[in-house]
Amino acid sequence: MPNQTSANLYELLASRFPSDRSKPCFLLSDGRAISYGELETGAAHVAGRLVAEGVRPGDRVALQAEKSAEVIMVYLGVLKAGAVFLPLNSAYTPAEVDYFLGDAEPKVFVTDPPAWVAEAAERAPLDTTVPRAASDLASLIYTSGTTGRSKGAMLSHGNLAENALALHAAWGFTRDDVLLHALPIFHVHGLFVALHCALLSGCSMVWLPKFADAEVLAGLNRATVMMGVPTFYTRLLANPGFTKAKAGGVRLFVCGSAPLLPSTFAEFEERTGQRILERYGMSEAVIITTNPLEGERVAGSVGYPLPGVELRIAGGEETGVIEIRGPSVFREYWRMPEKTAEEFTADGFFITGDVGRRDPDGRVWISGRAKDLIISGGYNVYPKEVELVLDELAGVAESAVIGVPHRDFGEGVVAVVIGQGDEAAMIAEARTQLAAYKAPKRIVFVDELPRNAMGKVQKNLLRQRYADLFAG
Repeated sequence: MPNQTSANLYELLASRFPSDRSKPCFLLSDGRAISYGELETGAAHVAGRLVAEGVRPGDRVALQAEKSAEVIMVYLGVLKAGAVFLPLNSAYTPAEVDYFLGDAEPKVFVTDPPAWVAEAAERAPLDTTVPRAASDLASLIYTSGTTGRSKGAMLSHGNLAENALALHAAWGFTRDDVLLHALPIFHVHGLFVALHCALLSGCSMVWLPKFADAEVLAGLNRATVMMGVPTFYTRLLANPGFTKAKAGGVRLFVCGSAPLLPSTFAEFEERTGQRILERYGMSEAVIITTNPLEGERVAGSVGYPLPGVELRIAGGEETGVIEIRGPSVFREYWRMPEKTAEEFTADGFFITGDVGRRDPDGRVWISGRAKDLIISGGYNVYPKEVELVLDELAGVAESAVIGVPHRDFGEGVVAVVIGQGDEAAMIAEARTQLAAYKAPKRIVFVDELPRNAMGKVQKNLLRQRYADLFAG
């Protein structure tokens, strides 16, 4: 990190903006461009308005809105004012928003960023950035809350800066890059991973409100880097307009937020001649591991820990819960001291809840969430192992393996499959590659799987839906 008296993340990002502030930062789908100078001015006006409205260092500022360049002006303005940015999913219901507002107690809640930024422009900008220490809170990111109340991960200026600098170096970003950004920005993937890499390099972004085939294909004509979730890549592969030539100008395709199927990895390489770079992260630590920019990218693996990240398997076992420690790992959950104590080991490692293993050379593989572990007849079944077998069967587009109550085995292994086929024949075929206790006892065929905003399959909903499958 640069030698500076303040560790405010805004100062780091702004120090990397291009010297020619007229350079486009956001290339919008309607043909307009917003320059780095306009971004900087907007952030200064937002910061000025926040301070004028009584926002002080450490106060929370919440935002719920559709994606726009003005959202980023608000985000940077919040940082510049020394406050704490709280992004909320634009799909949250009023009842859900009430919980977050009650828990975080923001000083300001922004719901119309374009209007808010326009009004801020009528006030005096904040010319100087409010000093912050590396340990001071920069953002509050609420986890999805699939196993109870949503938890607010407290990410400091130092956490975000360390991770951003490590990613910027690991993925080789330069000022000449153009990032295709079609991700939502209420989540760490779009807000921190993608945005910070671009701002640190002073490059331009093809700024799309969401993934739409025509706009993404057009954007690829200008882009050198694309970041996405697995669904982005399966949709591209389903479009005949996505050709090797269309992908030819892109030096790097990055995927995360949900597991990438090995079949998608293979089909993408066959179509484009390029291998997708898969990485692994979470709200509490942003990015933890990544496949190499230069070197072997292996289907199904999430690569190696980023510099500065210590990663171990709990108990020293071959396969187990992943634990991490390092300067990019958050320090605590917002107003949940007991939960924080549960999630950290005595020697300071964060217990991720993800099950995985490491190769002798350090490469990391994720098996799934610990809460998704199935114990059938006293044996541990890791869903990912079963899914890899099922996904190769004829007629299967994608599978999600869960455990549901079973009178004899405690939990019975169930596969919920997008596709069609003969259930008994498919179970029999799976048993030729899996021990009997791992093979599904039932296969349920569906048209689609329930997913969260980032495309991750919500297995908790599947367990609820099929809880009575073995009843009676």
